[in-house]
Amino acid sequence: VQPNNYSTFYDDQRQNWSIMFESEKAAMDFSKQVCIAKCNSSPVLDSVLHQDLILGEGQGVEGGDSLEVAYTGWLFQNNGLGQVFDSNVNKGKLLRLKLGSGKVIKGWEEGMMGMKKGGRRYLIIPPAWAYGAQGVAGRVPPDSTLVFEVEVRRVKLVKEGSGSDGQSVSSRDSPAPSPVPNSDGFSAD
Repeated sequence: VQPNNYSTFYDDQRQNWSIMFESEKAAMDFSKQVCIAKCNSSPVLDSVLHQDLILGEGQGVEGGDSLEVAYTGWLFQNNGLGQVFDSNVNKGKLLRLKLGSGKVIKGWEEGMMGMKKGGRRYLIIPPAWAYGAQGVAGRVPPDSTLVFEVEVRRVKLVKEGSGSDGQSVSSRDSPAPSPVPNSDGFSAD
């Protein structure tokens, strides 16, 4: 993904190609389909797949950095997007999390590394990196592969000085339910 609605890629002969799209939405939709195609063409999904949709600006996030994100989560069904099982996009409340704290599913910890403020990324997370065999009662069936679109709205880098004020942007202060690793944090809405 490149600025101004460009994408570049290498083919199997290592030749570089560029595509320009007529709109940001068309570029993002193409990138999502590339990620889904990667998932469907891999014999076993044993790690998190991620595809940048918008690169964002500034320094990439690392473990220990605090983020506020907007997200939507879908079940991956029939080789594509299934039903939405969680989202905070229209709720006006961002999810606060600290990368590496273990407060969110392992797939988020892994898939969000390197994201930048304003960046948007598509994640496809296998069950072992999500909720595994237990699932989440009434929302995520056991052994479900999940798809998330995440957007980093705010970043607080550890290097900029965290101290006690760094805790104010950590996930334990947030009532946001997802994507927590266990089901008891889910609200009934």
